[in-house]
Amino acid sequence: MSTVKLLSDAEKDPRVKAVFDDIRATRKSDFINNFWLYLAFDPALLKETWEGVKSVMAQPSALDPLTKELIYIAVSITNSCRYCVHSHTAAARAKGMTDEIYADLLRVVATAGRTNQLLNGLQVPVDAVFDMEAQKPDA
Repeated sequence: MSTVKLLSDAEKDPRVKAVFDDIRATRKSDFINNFWLYLAFDPALLKETWEGVKSVMAQPSALDPLTKELIYIAVSITNSCRYCVHSHTAAARAKGMTDEIYADLLRVVATAGRTNQLLNGLQVPVDAVFDMEAQKPDA
């Protein structure tokens, strides 16, 4: 159950319409998902959030689009965001994720979770070789 009401006429606000139009153009789809629809209760927050997501997920960068989606899925699993797990799994599949890739991703997430929990429990000191501050500066 949502903590805000879904606005049936959100696009009457030109600020919301502008963001939704940009989402449609960027994603090359008329579909506006529930996250954006519900976030429209606050046009400024909607715009700020979309601009951040667009700059990271839709702009070319050193990471390819599928890798970005896989990372998003992993973080969403870790943060227990059911909505994001579903939406970014669908996006990853659309970008070429196979069942084999998904299974590997789940193995990595599960393994990282287990080892993270063990390390947090043991409070193992970080090896100096992994600590950039402990490394000697380039001569």
